[in-house]
Amino acid sequence: MTSGNLLTDNPALYEARFPDPDRLAGRWVEDCLRRHGAGGRVLDIGCGTGRDAAHLHSVGRTVTGADLSEAMLAYARARHPGPAYVRADLHGFEPREVGGVGFDAVVCLDSSPLYCHTDDQLDGFLASCRGALAPGGLLVAEMRNGAYFLGRTDLLDAPSVHAFTWQGTGYRSTTTLTVDRTAQLLRRIRVWTADDGSPPVEQLSAWRLLSPQELRYLLAAHGFEVLELHDGPGPRTEPPWREGESPGSAADGDRLHVVARRHTD
Repeated sequence: MTSGNLLTDNPALYEARFPDPDRLAGRWVEDCLRRHGAGGRVLDIGCGTGRDAAHLHSVGRTVTGADLSEAMLAYARARHPGPAYVRADLHGFEPREVGGVGFDAVVCLDSSPLYCHTDDQLDGFLASCRGALAPGGLLVAEMRNGAYFLGRTDLLDAPSVHAFTWQGTGYRSTTTLTVDRTAQLLRRIRVWTADDGSPPVEQLSAWRLLSPQELRYLLAAHGFEVLELHDGPGPRTEPPWREGESPGSAADGDRLHVVARRHTD
């Protein structure tokens, strides 16, 4: 068995495995930005294949997409043109790396903030977001909810299996989640197999588990006012967010959705 991040290394396969033909994630972000009166300049940090950044560009925003993966950035430039795409590490980035300061919003989706596994990495991420934003700018994030795993095991009890076909090849992923309480991480083992005779690929990854109250504290410590913090509806909830739906008030579900404003002082 070989190790690697099959999806990061193959962005087209990522989009086949996690399709979003209706651009639900991008539309949800745009709804957040409009409801809170954000200006037009947006940084999408951890932009991946660029499809969410491109959607925001298509509705008239000036967008910079940033990611650490050169493969993802190359794919984004070729398949989702419009935004400027730059390489940056969400653990900590300088304004010059992402095109300067004064963004009206920083967007970070699909649990990307939770790849900050340590307190130093979280501090670096939030400090960088604050530094990139204009006073009064918004941070919009969507991620797994650490509180969901307090006493719940439904997502941990058994591996989940997903199969799909892409370009004539059948792929099957088997995903197992475990909670590492000492490190406060949700660890994921995903094994990929394909019917083309290639060897299995094992992908190891982890997310930091943050509770709603812990997230509120971190945001306040970095100069943000929390405007929304809820478990749905959102682009990856079940049922998913629909156009015109208002944010909920609970924070008990599997996902957390955050809108926070940088203080003006």
